[in-house]
Amino acid sequence: MPPTEAGTDTGAGTDDTVELRLPDELVAPFGTDQPLGGEQDGDPGGDLLDGVAEWGPATTPLGVFQLVPVRVRRDLALISRWMNDPAVAAFWELAGPETVTAAHLRAQTGGDGRSVPCLGVLGGVPMSYFEIYRADLDPLARHYPARPHDTGVHLLIGGVADRGRGVGGALLRAVADLVLDNRPRCARVVAEPDLRNTPSVSAFLTAGFRFCAEVDLPDKRAALMIRDRVLRHLL
Repeated sequence: MPPTEAGTDTGAGTDDTVELRLPDELVAPFGTDQPLGGEQDGDPGGDLLDGVAEWGPATTPLGVFQLVPVRVRRDLALISRWMNDPAVAAFWELAGPETVTAAHLRAQTGGDGRSVPCLGVLGGVPMSYFEIYRADLDPLARHYPARPHDTGVHLLIGGVADRGRGVGGALLRAVADLVLDNRPRCARVVAEPDLRNTPSVSAFLTAGFRFCAEVDLPDKRAALMIRDRVLRHLL
């Protein structure tokens, strides 16, 4: 995860996000009509995340935001360029030719639907990359007391100009709210940023996540962050 700073609290309740619709001319280039997982590898044949493509937009202090599931052919060049930014590569470890990023994306888009890679589109512009995944079905579940339907979030901010000014915290809060609004069986949103990435941990705290533990994962020592449904309006 690239360095991000704590952002401004959105202050947005669920009533602010349900009825919003992005103009067709903004969302059409990003293919929100595509089935879960993208068109290039076919429908993965399952929906374990309650239709991320249909979640719709959310309002944030920065503008209207939407998760748009990745299409590898369309989005590979952009995401690969982000992955080759040194600040991103230090934590994602996906620097290199486009084939490196393509393999990472296709493992998800061609899978069983337990992880959905998405562009984060703010004001009609793709500017971040998210992975929404079933934490309870992920290897992460071996390292913490997982509960059914725990939903995980990974984030990178693509542009340098969007880092260090509160964007990460604002988007993380919006995405966590989208998860909780659209996945009624999910009681917790989970994240595991690298413990060394202090700005990223700070962004999760600003977004209403609480620090629960340090967790030794195969590739990093992580900060286990959880946003609880029952506490969402208190943190």
